[in-house]
Amino acid sequence: MTHPVTPTIRPVRPEDVPAVVAMVHELAAYERAPEQCHLTTEQLTTALFTTNPALFGHVAVDGRDQPVGFALWFLNFSTWAGVHGIYLEDLYVSPAARGTGAGRLLLATLADICVRRGYRRLEWWMIDWNPAAGFYASIGAEQMSEWVPYRLSGDALRGLAAQAEAADTRPND
Repeated sequence: MTHPVTPTIRPVRPEDVPAVVAMVHELAAYERAPEQCHLTTEQLTTALFTTNPALFGHVAVDGRDQPVGFALWFLNFSTWAGVHGIYLEDLYVSPAARGTGAGRLLLATLADICVRRGYRRLEWWMIDWNPAAGFYASIGAEQMSEWVPYRLSGDALRGLAAQAEAADTRPND
């Protein structure tokens, strides 16, 4: 019986972007919403490698340095704690690499960044039927039930933005 190689975690490199984009699309299919995923290699490259990026990423790589999983994240800020935290936008491990510890190592890497930088929180959302809930509980993650998500998008987003335009309250950005 062969044992899978424990992946290595490192920051995303430009040459990893096509593999990460492909895995984002795999994640969207897994979450039963492939038609909602429009991410391109160009978009992710721009987001990750601009002069002052707002998005960061890490990959789990196999023994040949090929990405088998990823974590894409950005900073948030707690006004109550007075410090930043990490919001994990997406975590995904390819089916062939599940059970190798890649997911745990990706989360451990982000936890280490939090601790080293003095951040107080590592947060994420998970679709309610995802079997990873048991894994998250096993590492000590707490399910948050008192906060209810809201989202503005599409026509509602444009409609509200039009109110700022009409009131001439738009910042110069």
